[in-house]
Amino acid sequence: MANSYGQNFRVTIFGQSHSEAMGAVLDGLPAGVALDLDAVAQFMRRRAPGRGAWATARQEDDAPQIVSGLADGKTCGAPLTALIANRDQRSGDYADLRDLPRPAHADFTAAIKFHGANDIRGGGQFSGRLTAPLCFAGAVAMQILAARGVEIAAHIFSIADVADAPLSPLGDRRELLFGVAAKDFPTLDDDAGVKMQNEIAAAKADGDSVGGIVEGAAFGVPAGAGEPPFRGVENVLAQILWAIPAVRGVEFGAGFAATKMRGSRHNDEFYYAENGTARTRTNHHGGVLGGIASGMPLIVRAAFKPTPSIAREQNTISLSRRTNAKLVVKGRHDPCIVPRVVPVVEAAMAVGLLDLLSEGRE
Repeated sequence: MANSYGQNFRVTIFGQSHSEAMGAVLDGLPAGVALDLDAVAQFMRRRAPGRGAWATARQEDDAPQIVSGLADGKTCGAPLTALIANRDQRSGDYADLRDLPRPAHADFTAAIKFHGANDIRGGGQFSGRLTAPLCFAGAVAMQILAARGVEIAAHIFSIADVADAPLSPLGDRRELLFGVAAKDFPTLDDDAGVKMQNEIAAAKADGDSVGGIVEGAAFGVPAGAGEPPFRGVENVLAQILWAIPAVRGVEFGAGFAATKMRGSRHNDEFYYAENGTARTRTNHHGGVLGGIASGMPLIVRAAFKPTPSIAREQNTISLSRRTNAKLVVKGRHDPCIVPRVVPVVEAAMAVGLLDLLSEGRE
């Protein structure tokens, strides 16, 4: 397993869903940075379980215990390490999955790769629970980026067929996007949010689940950032976004919709703003050209599949008997992970951008 990400700002994630604890090691942080740990905790609460009818009933406070890397409240140059306890486990709910892998989950592939030694409880290291330490890393990275003028926010773009109000790719009304973090259900349009919650409730009542898309934006990424061809902005961000469990697609700017445009419409015309800064009148390129930041808002979307653990009986196989079998998944699971994964997308963007923007810094 490759549990570490980054070259300049390196993040290592460790633990399993039902291990005693999980955590993150952050290496390459600048020394002497005073961290607002209350803000870190508040950020992590946005991802924590048990917050609504759309989330798992598992109760975890996800409070990070920092065990190294701080002295007098400031980073000291040593790796910053945080532990996050797992307290509300019901491991017995997963006993059947040792032999009966869930469709669309990593149970089967993990059993093959690790010769049956994989931790099946709660999905082990393949659980969405491991996004909690990623959120810790992202919360720290966001504070450092903010001091450099880079701000990140995200919202639910869609759930099933219900879409949120569109985000302006030019960064207009960005205060609305930053206001999403204070909401229980992170949409720009509250009416759309109610419709999304109804979709989730209907799927849950059917013993089923739904997926959706999260859209994130980063403002203030300096023009010229990026090291193409293999360390371009999209390369770096796509790698960490794909590490979020359940991601099924990543796109930047207009993304796949660009295939339906003519060049005359897709091309973002340049102009000089009153302050002398080069900008574009539209932002179909999503803030990146040739792997290099243009100075326009960086726009990214990540698509998430429906939760594999559903209450309906499903067809699967018995690994021990090598026969076809039936499976009814037990335990507590999100009927839709999209609302809780909004801060995870923000965290992934922050970690990736801090790694990229630390290029060449001592």
